[in-house]
Amino acid sequence: MCGIAGFFDANADFTANREKFEHILQKMQQSILHRGPDERGIYLGKRAGLAHTRLSIIDLKDGRQPMGRRRGSYSYQIVYNGEIYNAAALRKKLQNKGWRFQTTSDTEVVLLSFLEYGPEFVIQLEGIFAFAILDERHETLYLYRDSFGVKPLFYTQKEGMVLFGSEPKAILAYPGMKAKMDTKGLCELLGMGPARIPGSGLYQNFYEVQPGCYLTINRYGIQNRTYWRLSGHPHEDDYDTTIAKTRKMLVGAVTRQMVSDVPICTFLSGGVDSSVVSAICAAKLKEQGERLTTYSFDFTGNQKYFKANAFQPSQDRPFVDKMVQALDSDHHYLECDYQTQADLLYDSVDAHDMPCMADVDSSLLYFCKLVGERHKVVLTGECADEVFGGYPWFHKEEFLQGGTFPWTPDLTPRQTLLLEDVRQSLPMADFVKEAYERSVREVTILPGEDEIETNRRQIGYLNIRYFMQTLLNRMDRTSMYSGLEARVPFADRDLVDYIFNVPWEMKAKDGVVKNVLRQASRGLLPDEILFRRKSPYPKSYDPFYEQLLGKRLLQEMEDSHTPILRLVDREKVRAFIDSPKDYGKPWYGQLMAGPQMLAYLLQINYWMKKYSVELV
Repeated sequence: MCGIAGFFDANADFTANREKFEHILQKMQQSILHRGPDERGIYLGKRAGLAHTRLSIIDLKDGRQPMGRRRGSYSYQIVYNGEIYNAAALRKKLQNKGWRFQTTSDTEVVLLSFLEYGPEFVIQLEGIFAFAILDERHETLYLYRDSFGVKPLFYTQKEGMVLFGSEPKAILAYPGMKAKMDTKGLCELLGMGPARIPGSGLYQNFYEVQPGCYLTINRYGIQNRTYWRLSGHPHEDDYDTTIAKTRKMLVGAVTRQMVSDVPICTFLSGGVDSSVVSAICAAKLKEQGERLTTYSFDFTGNQKYFKANAFQPSQDRPFVDKMVQALDSDHHYLECDYQTQADLLYDSVDAHDMPCMADVDSSLLYFCKLVGERHKVVLTGECADEVFGGYPWFHKEEFLQGGTFPWTPDLTPRQTLLLEDVRQSLPMADFVKEAYERSVREVTILPGEDEIETNRRQIGYLNIRYFMQTLLNRMDRTSMYSGLEARVPFADRDLVDYIFNVPWEMKAKDGVVKNVLRQASRGLLPDEILFRRKSPYPKSYDPFYEQLLGKRLLQEMEDSHTPILRLVDREKVRAFIDSPKDYGKPWYGQLMAGPQMLAYLLQINYWMKKYSVELV
């Protein structure tokens, strides 16, 4: 993958002060160099500046960016981050129309598709991407993002100028930009975090191009266009046809995402999702006389300290062993100790430019660093639970009837530690309620559905729109922080669109969770793996980890000027640190329980301090 950044102003002439603005582009570029350490480039025109950092995966020699093409006397420039899985087919169509290619990169395919078909060409792209195209003839900048927001793209406005970047840090690198938080941002941080509102950049006046959308920016302002959205419609296939189609789409999605000029690997947890992806990859590589490399993750001491609960019923290692044997993969067992997990909480904030999923992030950041030392491309099993209905909130009535985001059913744990005046002044409950109701209104309700089926459809939509986005953000930042490209076959657009409309009686036939996925994957892996009960991403159960977090947070609060004390009550936090933690009652998702609340507070404090966050 890559990193992109830049600025645009329809009334400017940046070339009149070239040295100044090229230096600014280099600063923005340097801030995201971790996303693409192999190569870098900048472009400065009259109305815009573009910067790029490249991770070489396709066309290792000739894919330099920014990439330009002239049409007549006018120039068109692109900076691109992503992979287009149907690039070969698009290339052939363009060649049949008379276009001649100078590289084998998918970047050129994207640029020439824009020139041939116009701005709406993006609907033809199958892949993960975020890119900017500068049309100098019409003095217009376009910002595009893939259908599910796998690749990030932030933007803001400053005195008539639009600034954009793969990560907020690229925008904050522009002179005069400051990290500010208003009431809306605090409600999002404290009431919904680590989730974000679609299109929100958290900071005041920061936004993110929404999934399935592109922006047109010129002298007339900014116009947002939706080129694709998840839609509801009756499912017409019978059960057997549904299973067969799902298998075909799943195998196709994984196979397409294996395209690379460098070796690929997979994450293998021993659960059904990552095992299916790994099995398809291993089979395809075996046909080429190659062997798949796989990686699994766990925490030092978990064999001793692990405690099964409703959300995490079993450890992964025994199931990983079985899958490694079945795949005959070149497997690597990676472990993270609690000290490293705690230390990297701060690097995780640096990777996101905001607080994130605490140690769920920091541990994955560490694992991705180790994998990134040997590989540039990894395929993961991320997003299968959101798509196929694997979470408890698809099944339990209290979630279906909850009337709020099911992964955050109760705001009390979040509000308990706040200063009383902060709790009273922040309309957190109203903010979350409004976000939930606004999102539910976007869901297409089908006439033939009963109330429970409609509720499940709504939860399915919210999972894809919100929860999946949080995990995709986590996957992108933790991997790209070490120059590792993570691909997510379960976020294939056609697959998600199809499965979203499969009725629940098929998705959970005979009470089998994720039944459609399991039945579609028969024969790809052993039944004991295929029908294993869901166990999410592992976390540390070492009691010394929780003690370390509490000690660090108490040390921070000894300083009366520490930023977190502008939000939380010192005595309430101390009491919380001293109280026993229930690992089986998360305050976000399935993994963020008591210890993760301490880690989240540490992240907020570090973030406010390092980024000099102003509360406005």
